[in-house]
Amino acid sequence: MGESAAEQASLKVCPHPGELVRELRHLLISLQLSGMTERLQIRPPQPAPAAPDAPPPSPVEPSTTLDPACADRLQDLRRDLGDCRRCRLHEGRHHLVFGDGSPGARLVLVGEGPGEDEDRQGRPFVGKAGKLLDRMIEAMGLERAQVYICNVVKCRPPGNRNPLEDEIATCSPFLFRQLEAIRPRVICALGACAAQTLTQKKIAVGQLRRSTHFWRGTPLVVTYHPAYLLRSPAQKAAVWQDLREVMKLLE
Repeated sequence: MGESAAEQASLKVCPHPGELVRELRHLLISLQLSGMTERLQIRPPQPAPAAPDAPPPSPVEPSTTLDPACADRLQDLRRDLGDCRRCRLHEGRHHLVFGDGSPGARLVLVGEGPGEDEDRQGRPFVGKAGKLLDRMIEAMGLERAQVYICNVVKCRPPGNRNPLEDEIATCSPFLFRQLEAIRPRVICALGACAAQTLTQKKIAVGQLRRSTHFWRGTPLVVTYHPAYLLRSPAQKAAVWQDLREVMKLLE
């Protein structure tokens, strides 16, 4: 007699425990971002101890092959920026925050500007909003080291105020040169400042995020800034919808 479908299914090889853990972690983060864990009252499971004889999980493959020219172009741009004093934002800064990540990234995420934590450490998105952004990146099946993260302005506005028009006009050409150097497959604008700078449309994020835009031929997805998401967790489902669009464009 032939085997039943259930019997055939039982003969399938189970995934490696490390792979299964990664898949479950990815699913849980996705549900958390979409807001499903709140509605279903799902609690994150406690990690089970690894089997002593289990091999370590396979490393994540790089998202793209690094072109040395990309890194060279970014280094040249950083030298051109120098100890920038082109606008008033340099007056109170601790560090100029240029960018962080892979020069050959397929995805570039663009924020507004450095906050207090970023100004002190010299890296973008390292505070509470940065931790949430890391989870957003993980939910897309990527690691922070595989993407590139930068901001419209490279120095912290006093008191974390919004960058002024003349400050954006002074600094945005360096953002544009960063994007030209990396040549990503997709750009994701985080929040109104980045979205309006890259689309050149003075429209609210809630309207801009309803469609895919293009920056000089590169697909541009608009979503809410992680800092806004911390204040407005009801928008998690909307952000997850935007991240799924990014994932689709990266395929």
